[in-house]
Amino acid sequence: MSRPTRVLIVDDHPMVAEGIRAILETYDDIRVIGTLANGQEAIEAAPALAPDVILLDLNMPRMGGLTATELLLERLPDTRILILSMHDSAEYIATALRHGAMGYVLKDVPTEEVKLAIDRVMAGQRYLCTGASASLNPGTADGREPLTGREQTILLELAQGRSNKDVAAALDISVRTVETHRKNIKRKLGIATTAGLTRYALEHGVLQGTGRAL
Repeated sequence: MSRPTRVLIVDDHPMVAEGIRAILETYDDIRVIGTLANGQEAIEAAPALAPDVILLDLNMPRMGGLTATELLLERLPDTRILILSMHDSAEYIATALRHGAMGYVLKDVPTEEVKLAIDRVMAGQRYLCTGASASLNPGTADGREPLTGREQTILLELAQGRSNKDVAAALDISVRTVETHRKNIKRKLGIATTAGLTRYALEHGVLQGTGRAL
């Protein structure tokens, strides 16, 4: 029998967090390893807790869900982030997915749907609950999936000829994290080579106004 899925709940409303915890703990294949109140606490605690899935609220004090998602994935690239929010607007949902979340579930969904969402993202699939998927019109006008702010920063570094090791040192992240970002950037842009990334950066003004020579 495989080990239970380790779930971390991050929500600044104790009643919500404990309610979700109580529900999830009724499943034998899920182990709730903690409840935290904001993104900053998650950044500090997650590496030691080693969650498989993080249920993350969007609007929290100190650090919200979007910033936390990017930073958590830099530290724990194999962890699945599942946004649990009351906001059903397409802008919220699309932004969360661009920042690296694998799923988006509204807080008013039935209990079973939260469990289904966890199972889906653990299987490597993106999951949007019914209300969220109805709101979302994915992609951009040119059909490309947009880059996150962090991916744009890394694209700038790579387009200036810096190695993965140099970028990792400059941004204080691991080489593996840079490689993951680089792979995602190439996938999103449909570009296979570093030269292609440089050309894209030039054509789209990424390198303008940097004050740095190529």
